[in-house]
Amino acid sequence: MKQTLLIVDDMKDMLVFLARLIGGSIAMDIDICTAQNAESALVIMTEKKINVVLADIRMPKMNGLEFLKKIKKKDAHIAVIMMTAHGSIETAVESLKCGAYDYITKPFDEEKLVHMVTNGLAHNELLVRNIDLEQQIRNAKILKGFIGESRTVEMLCNTIGVVARTEETVLITGETGTGKDLAANMIHSLSLRAEKPFVAVNCPAIPENILESELFGYRKGAFTGATHDKEGLLATAEGGTLFLDEIGDLSPTLQAKLLRVLQEKEIKPLGDNKNRKVNVRIIAATNRNLDKKIAEGQFRDDLFYRLNVVSIRTPALRDILEDIPFIANYFLAAGCRELRLAPRQFSENALRVLASKRWSGNVRELQNTVKRALIFSQNDPVQPSDFDFDQTIHPCNDENTAECATSEYREAKRKMLESFDIHYITNLLDIWKGNVTNAARAAGMERQSFQYLMRKYEIDSQ
Repeated sequence: MKQTLLIVDDMKDMLVFLARLIGGSIAMDIDICTAQNAESALVIMTEKKINVVLADIRMPKMNGLEFLKKIKKKDAHIAVIMMTAHGSIETAVESLKCGAYDYITKPFDEEKLVHMVTNGLAHNELLVRNIDLEQQIRNAKILKGFIGESRTVEMLCNTIGVVARTEETVLITGETGTGKDLAANMIHSLSLRAEKPFVAVNCPAIPENILESELFGYRKGAFTGATHDKEGLLATAEGGTLFLDEIGDLSPTLQAKLLRVLQEKEIKPLGDNKNRKVNVRIIAATNRNLDKKIAEGQFRDDLFYRLNVVSIRTPALRDILEDIPFIANYFLAAGCRELRLAPRQFSENALRVLASKRWSGNVRELQNTVKRALIFSQNDPVQPSDFDFDQTIHPCNDENTAECATSEYREAKRKMLESFDIHYITNLLDIWKGNVTNAARAAGMERQSFQYLMRKYEIDSQ
């Protein structure tokens, strides 16, 4: 992106000279603006993005030091070079204390001045790039809450990014252990409400009679034991996000009160005769089949429609088999850091077993399995024998479960691993549209090893 230099001096001839000198000598392609006083320069800075300012210290009305302080207040990353007469070195040094990038004395060395401006432009560009990189890293860390490179995970993260920029109510569905709470946190962290509170409530963990007072608050004397006013969680989340986990377990009474919050954007604490407006985004999550609960009269359909403005489903591990090695390795590295262990790896067979198991508890169960293996085993790499589950039957696919259960162990294991290899390689090739090099890289394998497995199982790249 083209950068802009602003030159400020009360002498018009000096402005013309400096603009010609720098414009004709500097190697970069830059825009040059000029101003004869600090006030005009500040107006220009409201209209254009300025990267470097070259300003005289001695100017009428607002002097260079005052001008410098206003620049730094406006944008601390702008590089400001101060020009001063030979007898004002103390003032120049003071400008450095106020945040100036550098200073040069008059009459100045033309080559030195051009070099100084070039360095100032490079300095500003580096700062801007670092700021952008920090923001990208921040967003990447947020989005990397879901580990994996499958199309499913990519679509999930993209959807979360889009939904986060809206103010709509969100309903997150998915099985236990699939990261519904993580998705809610990501939506909040990427939203305009990120600096405001994120309040999470596990609905079934709090008894109904207590949950109502926790959500809406109460006034002194509202019930026995209410010795003082208490602010509810909805009020605590003001300006931010309230996450209601396992919304499907709410009682009919609380469902009706929550519906009013969504419709009217207001609450009434227990024992209060006045309603109070609230500015809170609601994100709800459930592992229940709400359509079934509605049909059975256990969940209000009007509340469901209010909650289900935007719907996100977190995938079960069986839907992202190709991501299990990535997720397992992430948990392995995190577990080693947490337990203060030396870095460890999985054997190839260990990853195959993990990818082939039926994870009823999904990601949470996988995480616990990896941690237990780290705690109780010294093997490096981690072996299939380090896992505390039955590997002879559970890893089998639906099509060959009975056959696996009745086969000799080694034969059953061979069939299970073969089935996994074929499924894993085929999925990767599909994702990468037949590009063997990219598929091998995604699998963490050498291209030759990947091609060997393709030949072994007669898998065509297309």
